[in-house]
Amino acid sequence: MKKHSTEEDVYILAIESSCDETAAAVVKNGREVLSNVISSQIALHTLYGGVVPEIASRKHIEKINQVIQAALDEAGMTLEEITAIGVTYGPGLVGALLVGVAEAKAIAYAAKKPLVGVHHIEGHVSANFIEHPDLEPPFICLIVSGGHTHLVVVKDYGEFEIIGRTRDDAAGEAFDKVARAVGLGYPGGPKVDKAAREGDKNAIKFPRAKVEGAPYDFSFSGLKSAVLNHINHANMMGEEIHVPDLAASFQHAVVGVLVDHAVEAAKEFGYDKLAIAGGVASNSALREGMKEACGKAGITFYYPSPVFCTDNAAMIGVAAYYEYINGARSGWDLNAVPNLKLGER
Repeated sequence: MKKHSTEEDVYILAIESSCDETAAAVVKNGREVLSNVISSQIALHTLYGGVVPEIASRKHIEKINQVIQAALDEAGMTLEEITAIGVTYGPGLVGALLVGVAEAKAIAYAAKKPLVGVHHIEGHVSANFIEHPDLEPPFICLIVSGGHTHLVVVKDYGEFEIIGRTRDDAAGEAFDKVARAVGLGYPGGPKVDKAAREGDKNAIKFPRAKVEGAPYDFSFSGLKSAVLNHINHANMMGEEIHVPDLAASFQHAVVGVLVDHAVEAAKEFGYDKLAIAGGVASNSALREGMKEACGKAGITFYYPSPVFCTDNAAMIGVAAYYEYINGARSGWDLNAVPNLKLGER
């Protein structure tokens, strides 16, 4: 495992703009967050029932300089004291990513600082390092967000082996679609989670898909269709839908599959450390289910605080630090890669 070779402190100024949060942070030596500033656009996109890429890009342009200055101020640092600039370059919305990448390149060029492009999903995994000083690779990580559902072996800092992935919808995407169908609105994940707390998770039995020949892959489109069919049937019969029961039953089906796959993988591959990451990692039922299953299996369970689960720049700063000390540098030709796969450069 490569380690920081010098005694000098490394300060990363990190920028994240992959979707609808404009964020900047200063991270010291990969583990200590000196500032983490997030400008959210949720209220704006709620009007449209989801993220509008063009609006997101424009808002990033408006906010990015203020957010970066606020992050430096909160950390009590100047740009001269920063070691390197880290930035998300993919995956995400292309226009949104371009704002962050262009800003990072401009700052790095003007301040004569190294530039480090960061994979957004690697950032999510790295969020676990912020609050768990004892967590070091290798370990298993379940990454669950609006766009991704991956089960990976984190072999080393920045080195991943994907052992399971979704064949269709990501878990977060299914949450958003179900939330929209029952009138809970956007963002779907937190609203389904909240409604589910008032409901009976065993009220409706929804299917849990298994992918033949790929025990750690996920499929949520059948579950989503089953929920929509249940709603349509109830509407046709003039029956009232009890939203908390539906939300709890749907969430129970999703969480059951996520927990089973992750814990089984940890046992089969021989890892006693399991982490979760991504926006859906802040889901209360997933956290509780994982805690319980890991406790029974003798696996140590790690998870970030909710603020580090959703898109933020602190996690990007952590990932950038480990890339930086391993010698990774990006050129001035760094570009946004909206469909960047995990493990790709």
